[in-house]
Amino acid sequence: TPLPPADHTHPLFPEDTHPSPAAAANKKPRKSPAEKATGGAKGRKANGVPQTNGEGGDPVTLFEVVRMGKSAMQSVVDDWIESYKQDRDIALLDLINFFIQCSGCKGTVRIEMFRNMQNAEIIRKMTEEFDEDSGDYPLTMPGPLWKKFRYNFCEFICVLIRQCQYSIIYDEYLMDTVISLLTGLSDSQVRAFRHTSTLAAMKLMTALVNVALNLSIHQDNTQRQYEAERNKMAGKRANEKLELLLQKRKELQENQDEIENMMNSIFKGIFVHRYRDAIAEIRAICIEEIGVWMKMYSDAFLNDSYLKYVGWTLHDRQGEVRLKCLKALQNLYTNRELFPKLELFTNRFKDRIVSMTLDKEYDVAVEYVSHTHVCHFTHSHIMGPCDCENVYHLVYSAHRPVAVAAGEFLHRKLFSRHDPQAEEELAKRRGRSSPNGNLLRMLVLFFLESELHEHAAYLVDSLWESSQELLKDWECMTELLLEEPVQGEEVLSDRQESSLIELMVCTIRQAAEAHPPVGRGTGKRVLTAKERKTQIDDKNKLTEHFIMALPMLLSKYQADSEKVANLLQIPMFFDLDVYSAGRMEKHLDALLKQIRLVVEKHIETDVLEACSKTYSILCSEEYTIMNRVDIARSQLIDEITDRFTHSVEDLLQEAEEADDDDIYNVLSTLKRLTAFHNAHDLTRWDLFGSCYRLLKAGIEQGAMPEQIAVQALQCSHYSILWQLVKITEGTPSKEDLVALRRVVKSFLAVCQQCLSNVNTPVKEQAFMLLCDLLMVFSHQLVSGGREGLEALVFNPDSTLQNELLTFILDHVFIDQDDENQSDEEDEANKIEALHKRRNLLAAFSKLIIYDIVDMPAAADIFKHYMKYYNDYGDIIKETLSKTRQSDKILCAKTLILSLQQLFNELLQDQGPTLDRTSSHVSGIKELARRFALTFGLDQIKTREAVATLHKDGIEFAFKYQNPHGAEFPPPNLAFLEVLSEFSSKLLRQDKKTVHSYLEKFMSESMSERREDVWLPLISYRNSLLTGGEDGDRMSVTSGASSKTSSIRSKKGRTPIHKSKRIEEESSVEASWLRGNDNLQTPGALTTPQLTSTVLRENPRQAADTHLPDHDSEPGSENDYCVYVLAPPPLSLSSLVCVCTDPPHLSLSSRGLMEDDAEPIFEDVMMSSRGQLEDMNEEFEDTMVIDLPPSRNRRERAELRPDFFDSAAMIEDESVSRTHTHSALQW
Repeated sequence: TPLPPADHTHPLFPEDTHPSPAAAANKKPRKSPAEKATGGAKGRKANGVPQTNGEGGDPVTLFEVVRMGKSAMQSVVDDWIESYKQDRDIALLDLINFFIQCSGCKGTVRIEMFRNMQNAEIIRKMTEEFDEDSGDYPLTMPGPLWKKFRYNFCEFICVLIRQCQYSIIYDEYLMDTVISLLTGLSDSQVRAFRHTSTLAAMKLMTALVNVALNLSIHQDNTQRQYEAERNKMAGKRANEKLELLLQKRKELQENQDEIENMMNSIFKGIFVHRYRDAIAEIRAICIEEIGVWMKMYSDAFLNDSYLKYVGWTLHDRQGEVRLKCLKALQNLYTNRELFPKLELFTNRFKDRIVSMTLDKEYDVAVEYVSHTHVCHFTHSHIMGPCDCENVYHLVYSAHRPVAVAAGEFLHRKLFSRHDPQAEEELAKRRGRSSPNGNLLRMLVLFFLESELHEHAAYLVDSLWESSQELLKDWECMTELLLEEPVQGEEVLSDRQESSLIELMVCTIRQAAEAHPPVGRGTGKRVLTAKERKTQIDDKNKLTEHFIMALPMLLSKYQADSEKVANLLQIPMFFDLDVYSAGRMEKHLDALLKQIRLVVEKHIETDVLEACSKTYSILCSEEYTIMNRVDIARSQLIDEITDRFTHSVEDLLQEAEEADDDDIYNVLSTLKRLTAFHNAHDLTRWDLFGSCYRLLKAGIEQGAMPEQIAVQALQCSHYSILWQLVKITEGTPSKEDLVALRRVVKSFLAVCQQCLSNVNTPVKEQAFMLLCDLLMVFSHQLVSGGREGLEALVFNPDSTLQNELLTFILDHVFIDQDDENQSDEEDEANKIEALHKRRNLLAAFSKLIIYDIVDMPAAADIFKHYMKYYNDYGDIIKETLSKTRQSDKILCAKTLILSLQQLFNELLQDQGPTLDRTSSHVSGIKELARRFALTFGLDQIKTREAVATLHKDGIEFAFKYQNPHGAEFPPPNLAFLEVLSEFSSKLLRQDKKTVHSYLEKFMSESMSERREDVWLPLISYRNSLLTGGEDGDRMSVTSGASSKTSSIRSKKGRTPIHKSKRIEEESSVEASWLRGNDNLQTPGALTTPQLTSTVLRENPRQAADTHLPDHDSEPGSENDYCVYVLAPPPLSLSSLVCVCTDPPHLSLSSRGLMEDDAEPIFEDVMMSSRGQLEDMNEEFEDTMVIDLPPSRNRRERAELRPDFFDSAAMIEDESVSRTHTHSALQW
């Protein structure tokens, strides 16, 4: 129990309550009211610093003392207590101004206001003096100074109550005034007042709870002393001591009753309203503090009456508040003694807590998993198997903190050894070096049962921090794979072996690279010295082990392509210096021998690429083993090349008579060479010649198998790229450049011929290689000081460009049903086919973006934007954006060209008389609208491009005359209706210029025509006259057409300088009509400065005249009474019982928040499947804080009602939500 160092008038000691005559003589006389008002000449002293009392002046205020934090908080409080004892009005006035100034208010409460005005009037006065220019106040200001201020502010309140707990808080003046002030401020519409006062009130409540706890302890001690004295024999019993103890017990009881009244005032006056405040931070403060009360004084607060607020707020739509709930609950569940009191709460809200694994706020999900971890291992019966599985699956989460927390839970549940000593003895008896065998088997089973086999790296990363000892036990893993199972062990199945190898490779990668896999984290972070040392040690450990184990593993599984492909990734993480430093060349020879056997056994692409990459790593020039590996690689390539050359000769000689063996020999050797040519320079073997002969023979004879053609194209492509690398890295001669140009030219011709091949894979491969080579050998090749490579630049001619575009139209923009696919094709194959088509389109789009193919070719792509939006919308949109960045005007011409192409196709289908209401016309208009949106909001930047677009559109509309005569509309006139979609992107002055250009194509008779066929012209002309004089517009008199067509008009901005605008418009029009395309961009128009309203109408008066603004932002400061926890759709029955009146029409308001009723919440989960339970239950809200009885208060002990029992629920007629319309915005 803290001692009272400053407050020496302890009520339990009579000698302190009656000062001596000498002390009374030395006591200073009380000041008169006049002296209080002026504050005296010197002012009071606080911590040795002169301070004002609200009358102005230069000394430092209590707020500044706390903000600066240079003095110990206890000495600051002691000085204030001393001043309170001398003159409580002046001291209390300082405290009131302290709370006002901590809210950021510049106003000061004066002594006259304090004595003559009610709290509501004082708060209203302070509200008027608030600085409205800034929305910041001390609790929200950034920086370490204000962060420290918040801590000092809370500490000041706690120390103040602790120092006053023995007498001053019971004077019925200090606490009544402070609680009344904070209650009024917490009900303010000013956010700063509400936030600051709520924090102060909650900290005040916490301090009072601590006082109440101390009083309870004192009561029990006093009761125990009283009973011990009373039980003594009559002769030894001290009656005076009994009387003193009775008096002390009575005083403690009275003090406890007063503390209960104070806490009731704060809880009912502030907490029950502010825990549902519109501001999430205020709600979080309330929930955080109620969690402190429950843990500090569980006998009084840990019951259903208070837990219900935490349970309800678990549904809050702000993650910050939900996080506070979970932290509060976690502090309670860690104490086993408190769990019986949480049983009913757990049963009621367990489903909600479990469902928070999918919370959309990752911080909340992390805290939930930690909370689940505590709950499960403290009270194992809480979570069932299904609940645990929900946590298990989080190890595959993309958010690493969530996955790591789930990994710790999984480790504790499944992968931790319960009896390490016994398990080690069992492993020794079985002849195993590690006791982790069973745990690794369990890990493999978990991985297989989760059915997410592509995410082994994620599983390893999740378990890395909690299960490193298990995951780094590579000796045990190789034992399980290489050795036969002993008695009592099950044999690993083929799937289990594959999974164990995959997991083993992932652990090796995690240890060697020391960073999460792709998709986890924001990139590679800088390792600490300790992490770096661990990484080096792990790399050395795995290298020393797998240098010897890897050849044996490859030897056992060399026939299994999947296992071999995974095992061959291990050398990537070796410290290759160990081979020479440890004299382990014989193990290197064994590894090279096994890799060679794998190459000879397999022709699968992934296996061959893994072998090629392994050779590439081992051949690094920085290692001394390079020569040994290079010799082995050269020998292997020599053998494969010899077999390939002879097989090609045999195949070409036999031509059409070649059998399957000849084809297989060529294909197998060519696949191996292609895989190695990708990572190794094989130009000295001249593979291009043999591949070119195969391709030419296939083109001439037309009988080359498609797989051979595809591999030959790819191998030739690699050969050309390696030749280019050698030229760019050295100083090439003219002969080298001529030879490479001849090779590239011949290969491009072959690829162009392959575009007409009957086999789709061959055509697709040729197209991709054409696009890649045209990109590599484009005009960008000579950039960066490489002008000497000018001879290698290739620019595709119009014929090649047309063939590439035709290929795209024939193979990309096709319907799924148009492909030659069976109905049984599964979804995976369809996705793979779509991915391949997207790659084809992206390759061609790059040629357009980098100006290798002419931009008008993009018109055939842009016109498919709407039809194939789901498949290629992102690619087309990005192409449009990049081309606009390179040339805005040419891009605009391409857009209008794509619309013209669609319009011409429509004319060919429907004839000259278009049905303007058809879906085809609507589709073209919608595409034009989408194109118009891509121009953005800055009309100045896109001015010339939009004007050019209108110019080309007008010319296209009047390009042809109607063969029936001038009185009939031109065939393309309907295109003007499409063109009108771009009118909104014209500046006002440009609209007049475009209109003048339009009139050059119009005859006088056209202006007077009003038939339906002329409606596109009328519509377009009116769109250009928007904002002009109404008399200039053409009216529509056809009633039949008015139902199906609409002439949209928008009001233009009011001109500010009319004369100047007219001059600008006339100059722009003149330049347009003269054919000058270089229009000058006019200056930006000035915009009137926006102003804000400070004072608003009285809400009751406003309610009679208009409805509230429904477009205001939910949860904003001018809409306090909207549910801070947005309601989901309600059924009719729930709507009747929850809200009997429409909230927007309610005219009565009882404050910022309704009475204490359970709020309605929205679903804050990432998954939309889980629906919240019916939360429309009302609880008894007139609860009074009743501290638990001590031994002398047995008669006050009553059974509390079950607040989670529907029988204990009462209907609250104050459920209807109201709006406060007179909110000040800060």
